[in-house]
Amino acid sequence: MRDRAETRVARDNAGGWVRSTCPYCGVGCGVEARVEGGRISKVRGDADHPANFGKLCPKPAGLPEAIASPDRLTEPLRRGASGEMEPVTWEAALDELAERLGGAVERRGSRGAAFYISGQLLTEDYYAVNKLAKGSLGTNNLDSNSRLCMASAVAGYRGAFGTDGPPTSYADITRAGCFLLWGTNTADCHPVTFGRIQARKRDPEVKAVVIDPRRTATAELADLHLPLRPGTDLALANAMLTVLVEEGFVDRRYVERHTAGFEGAVEAAGEWTPARAARVCGLDAGDIVRAARMFGEAGASLSFWSMGANQSTSGTLNNRAIINLHLATGQIGRLGAGPFSLTGQPNAMGGREGGGLCQLLPGYRLVEDAGHRREVEEAWGVAPGSISPEPGLPATEMFDAVRSGETEVLWVAATNPAVSMPDLARTKEALRGCGFLVVQDAYPTETALLADLVLPAAQWGEKTGTMTNSERRVSMVEKLVEPPGEARADWEVFAAVGQRLGFAGEFAWREAEEVFAEYRELTRDTPVDITGLSYERLRREPVQWPVPDLLSAEERRGRRPAKLPDEERKHPGTPRLYTDGTFNTPDGRARFIPTPHAGLHEPTSEEYPLVLSTGRIKNQWHTMTRTGRSEKLTKRLDGPFVRLHPEAATQAGLDDGDLARVVSARGSYTARAEVTDEMEPGTVFAPFHWGDLWTDGGGVNETTHGAACPTSKQPELKGAAVRVVPAGDTPPARDRAAG
Repeated sequence: MRDRAETRVARDNAGGWVRSTCPYCGVGCGVEARVEGGRISKVRGDADHPANFGKLCPKPAGLPEAIASPDRLTEPLRRGASGEMEPVTWEAALDELAERLGGAVERRGSRGAAFYISGQLLTEDYYAVNKLAKGSLGTNNLDSNSRLCMASAVAGYRGAFGTDGPPTSYADITRAGCFLLWGTNTADCHPVTFGRIQARKRDPEVKAVVIDPRRTATAELADLHLPLRPGTDLALANAMLTVLVEEGFVDRRYVERHTAGFEGAVEAAGEWTPARAARVCGLDAGDIVRAARMFGEAGASLSFWSMGANQSTSGTLNNRAIINLHLATGQIGRLGAGPFSLTGQPNAMGGREGGGLCQLLPGYRLVEDAGHRREVEEAWGVAPGSISPEPGLPATEMFDAVRSGETEVLWVAATNPAVSMPDLARTKEALRGCGFLVVQDAYPTETALLADLVLPAAQWGEKTGTMTNSERRVSMVEKLVEPPGEARADWEVFAAVGQRLGFAGEFAWREAEEVFAEYRELTRDTPVDITGLSYERLRREPVQWPVPDLLSAEERRGRRPAKLPDEERKHPGTPRLYTDGTFNTPDGRARFIPTPHAGLHEPTSEEYPLVLSTGRIKNQWHTMTRTGRSEKLTKRLDGPFVRLHPEAATQAGLDDGDLARVVSARGSYTARAEVTDEMEPGTVFAPFHWGDLWTDGGGVNETTHGAACPTSKQPELKGAAVRVVPAGDTPPARDRAAG
């Protein structure tokens, strides 16, 4: 199934620049790549792409090095009787994998096999693996690493509006009167978007409120920085809603016409005066009032949030509380206003659209809905009842099922749970004890080193497909060069296994565009309708959904000619949702809910007096699988670090630059101490990038716990109780790019 038509793109543009999309964060920047001698030699920004207008952060510049890394996986590998990995043919690997999957489901039912996939897959890859798991195998045990970053936003949007999806657009930045940046270090994690916010802030009338326990680079932009205590977001949000109500900022007309549940939310919020919230949050009551006034007075307030709000046992309620502020003031569907979750991965949105979480089916359908299952079964050509009505295991529970032996076969694609999952000792135990662990990746990761079967995958620049960014904009990703050795596009691998399971016709795609066309039809008449898109159009312009096909059913069937030329019938895309105040709920109204404060799952104690928050740094990405192989991106790094306040450092007996040991009830890791007053005395921060391939001191997730939001099942990676002590004379490994 090699994509001959797609390979032509690289050949026709040899020596020139080819437009594509960056494979890192959810900003979805357009890039141009130069191809010379069959290799990608340089990447620059695409000046015409509306997500970035030519601007880029440092990470894409390292792509040519990383793609050409000498340690790329190039052939299937199978663990032999000696315990060593040995080359096998694709035919043998795929035959065994299909047999293992089918046997596990036959023996143990739908829990027998599981798939753990990634927001770095293309939408076509997502669609193919969903069809394989949920349609062919009948298991909904398919979840994405988006569970670790975006699940609370999914649950928040769906609960408030009826369906997932941010209602806003990057273009709203230029019209906003106030920015509310909540639990997001946008300057480091989404630098291009932050640049647009900075440009808007040159207007002295525009305000910015930053809510974050750390004084980050983002906080330096703020007119008001609220360094709240970790886990107190809901107390603050409720107090802000109380101020909006008491000071007359509520849009009563909007609330009465377009929402439900307002009185209940206000009653619960009313328990939180600014004074009470200030005591709990560690803030000044007057600053809480100022923040609410800035939000209410602006007329157009745009809220951005990310992991600080999402990675919490109250993650869904944090999202709902922010949305409550917008609903109360009628700031939905208006220029410059709205709740805007910043997506962590390049195609986390496309994965959500394609059904890439254990409760979803393509087109924002739900596995629990009988009508939705029936629609997808008919489209997939599988027997009625093939799709299970029971949601599968979310990632936070999937590894427990592997540990217990309930799940025999685990297939991991394009992600690295041996570093990224919380409570890492339990995850590693599950991976080591898995009956049959399959890892599909472009590089030898920490997870791949534990696998029974390793499948070499084509990565960015080596396969064609689409991605959707944080503002719902669908963009093309082009195949620029051939993948190394025998590496294959992910969708090809999923399709080949589907054929071996007896579904040859259902997986008979010859190229990625055929996968896209099949998925596209499943979005028809859904909130995420993209039937007006094609590869041809996307190569000309990226477009925000919904973007429906404007041809009538009769015209599509060829029963009568279209009356207008194609260009006049083309839907332009949708910059913002809910402009008419109608939502995707049964009665068309958005939903308020009460958001009671709960606090962190794991409180601090005399033994563990500090709260650990994890996050990213600007020049690295996730577990360094790709960025760690670029000298451009690693040469200024000096290994893992932990940032702590001078007061905490003094109590621990540490000076700046000393080796520290961060210890929790679950485990510990070694890092270099960075002493800085950007931290509050009771909190510490550490990036999660370094795993066993990059340091001898362990990873940060050795210390985090696995407690998760009861609704979204997203883990609380921002709230482990720890202590920090001197590490002794054990040196941490410096950054060492593999190969």
